[in-house]
Amino acid sequence: MKHEMTNKEYGEYVKKKTPNSTILKNCVKAFLIGGLICAIGEGFITLYKAIGLDEESAATFESITLVFLGALLTGLDIYPKIAKHAGAGTVVPITGFANSVVSPALEAKTEGMVLGTGAKIFTIAGPVILYGALASWVAGLIYWVTSMI
Repeated sequence: MKHEMTNKEYGEYVKKKTPNSTILKNCVKAFLIGGLICAIGEGFITLYKAIGLDEESAATFESITLVFLGALLTGLDIYPKIAKHAGAGTVVPITGFANSVVSPALEAKTEGMVLGTGAKIFTIAGPVILYGALASWVAGLIYWVTSMI
């Protein structure tokens, strides 16, 4: 004979099986590690300005550097280990974008350069690029139309 659980029994069962919430701890780690990544970025801007680049060029080179480092650390399997602890702290900075491009490509490399790496490289980042470009186009069109009025 099968025993049907009451709502109270089910609630107790769920409480036992559900892990304790670590939202505050996760938020603090994300804030600290994400903040550290951003501070490193600011350090690169300071470095590039110190070697004579103007503000805009220094910011551009900083972005390029962080994307390169994010991709390199993903390839060396270091970034995923950092992300395991930092959560959103590694997703939000530009290094997270590099990680989202490189990770699927690395996972598919055994399928070959074209059907593996080439086909999978933008699996995660592709929609972000597509809809980001589309939103920029729409915003530009709206700006252009309103400037004509």
